[in-house]
Amino acid sequence: MKQITVRLKGSLYPIMVGAGLLPLLPECLIKLGLGLDAVVITNPLINKLHGGALAAAMIKKGFTVKFLEVEDSERAKSSAAAFDLVGQIAEYAADKKPVIIAFGGGVVGDLAGFVAAVYKRGVPFVQVPTTLLAQVDSSIGGKVAVDLPQGKNLAGAFYQPRMVLADTALLATLSARQMRNGLAEVVKYGVIKDARLLAFLEKNYAGILRGEAAALTRVVLASAAIKARVVEQDEKETLGLRAILNFGHTIGHAVETAGGYEKYHHGEAVALGMRAACTISCLQKLMKPLDAARVETLLSAIGLPEVIEGIPESAILHAMRFDKKFSGRQNRLVLCEAIGKATVKTAVPQAAIVKALRLLLV
Repeated sequence: MKQITVRLKGSLYPIMVGAGLLPLLPECLIKLGLGLDAVVITNPLINKLHGGALAAAMIKKGFTVKFLEVEDSERAKSSAAAFDLVGQIAEYAADKKPVIIAFGGGVVGDLAGFVAAVYKRGVPFVQVPTTLLAQVDSSIGGKVAVDLPQGKNLAGAFYQPRMVLADTALLATLSARQMRNGLAEVVKYGVIKDARLLAFLEKNYAGILRGEAAALTRVVLASAAIKARVVEQDEKETLGLRAILNFGHTIGHAVETAGGYEKYHHGEAVALGMRAACTISCLQKLMKPLDAARVETLLSAIGLPEVIEGIPESAILHAMRFDKKFSGRQNRLVLCEAIGKATVKTAVPQAAIVKALRLLLV
């Protein structure tokens, strides 16, 4: 087991990474002093695959456990779903002080964290991410949210977990599409902060997709460490430093929203957003075309989408208007100056954005 500590003003929490860590969760919760009543928010597939093992480990250590299931899709991240969960927890935990366990991918983590933040004005929660995307990105940093009809993650908060336990053995049950989805976020980290990580991916992406343990552990650790260090410097995005983590996300989120959260998975949409961001970076004379080609070649080799199919340009541009990362009425995009170096730019010419989109649309 490897551990990274996220150190914030007035608090800290561990990120634990390794294979076979799930049975250690109850002992970790006890050490953190989070009580013996647990509410596990998960989806039906994860509950079927791994819920029994988690329940047995918790009960063995004296915990009461309540499992609550949500749909395994972005549709579950609605205000209605969130407050339905709040109601169920209120019924169950009337005489308890529950710790909420997010046991699933990014949707479950965002939703469970939001529920934990609003129930009784905040109860402890821990992240037990079961997808590569969640282990390298969404489980870390305390961004919790639900979606609105106007866009993704528009209702939310900064609410940090008390612990992140990333058991890489859980990734063995993921589909190839889910693994590719997660690798998109790892590519992001390489582009914005770590040229060596990107080079490692170029040589080892095939092994990672096959589930090679050592390579998986390395990319999860490297990605988690990058995000932890950025979050430490700018927990609530007040300084603008944390914004670099959104490379590919402004256009990516718009693609997700315009596609009704069904056309593309999050990592796939982010990959499309990164392609557009690289094109815009080149148009703005920030990035060398050879560096942009290198990023796009890696995304294609991994098997991530190269074009946007079946979504109108107008719908994507409309969704971008509601992006919470914009500054007032000005757009704000994360662009790339070189591999390992990102920059945040406001008031990017609309013509450059439209041109980059049209190169992707079919």
